Amino acid sequence: MKAAVIYNASEAPKYEEFSDPVSADENEILVSMKAVAIPNFEKGLASGKHYASITNTAPRIPVTMGVGEMEDGTRVFGIGKGGVLAEKALFNKAQMVRVPDGLDSVTAAAIPNAVLGSALALLFRANLKAGEVVLINGATGFTGKLAVQLAKHYGAKKVIATGRNQEQLEELLMLGADELISLKSTSEEIITKIKTLHESEPIGVVLDYTWGKPAELILTALQGKGKFTPVTRFITVGSTAGDSINLSSAILRSSGLSLMGSGVGSLPAEALHQLFSAVLPEVYALAASGKLKIDTVSSRLADVETDFYKEVPASKRLVFEI
Repeated sequence: MKAAVIYNASEAPKYEEFSDPVSADENEILVSMKAVAIPNFEKGLASGKHYASITNTAPRIPVTMGVGEMEDGTRVFGIGKGGVLAEKALFNKAQMVRVPDGLDSVTAAAIPNAVLGSALALLFRANLKAGEVVLINGATGFTGKLAVQLAKHYGAKKVIATGRNQEQLEELLMLGADELISLKSTSEEIITKIKTLHESEPIGVVLDYTWGKPAELILTALQGKGKFTPVTRFITVGSTAGDSINLSSAILRSSGLSLMGSGVGSLPAEALHQLFSAVLPEVYALAASGKLKIDTVSSRLADVETDFYKEVPASKRLVFEI
């Protein structure tokens, strides 16, 4: 079969022949791959730069999940045993979700990683409750944009969205955002706007995709004034603006802040079970009915060497069609 093959983590995968995968037991099913998304998480794993990367022997096929077709023609999303960026792959039967007929394979492949970073973060780390105010920091990225839509779907009373791309930021108003904050504003303007909104209606959840300076400003804005303050769960999911911050102890001591992360290693085992049994099927149904806006950029497996690390707009997801 043809596949994307990694020989050196510092180089893009090569497009060449690779041995067909062979099922080891009845829990593994051979599928013909149809579409494979390449989020930053997968790029990090392939290059060895993500914290969840493990030492792999070369040659190997990258990417852990995608959409494939079973022998009977049923399309499924699944997590592969080994890489899936190839014409064929092995899926674990317990980790598959049927793709609705009304949803194309490219869109179906683009959604799951973003669901991990949005739906699971909101439901299992933030424990979002209906009627709460949610601030999504870095909402103009692909996952952030989905988070805006899902936060409203899960019952958020108000969604505050931050971002640097003004055009993408304004588009969020049509996707469920109620308030916009430009990260191109001055630090003082950002802090003042968040303080004003928080005093009007307490922010219950912050879902953060940037960390770095924007996260520092939000945390500063949430600092208390020596009196009882509402509880705010601050969940960091990404670090596009930097991997570290300066955090004053006074901010945590003076406020109802609960600071935590959401990602590989921090999500509970139940979250993964719910991803396949309930969360992803529901999101797929929303997408199939046109209730979610998902933007993608497509490429071909044959172009993997030039396109695997290709830069695409932050609001879109690169997907290889097989």
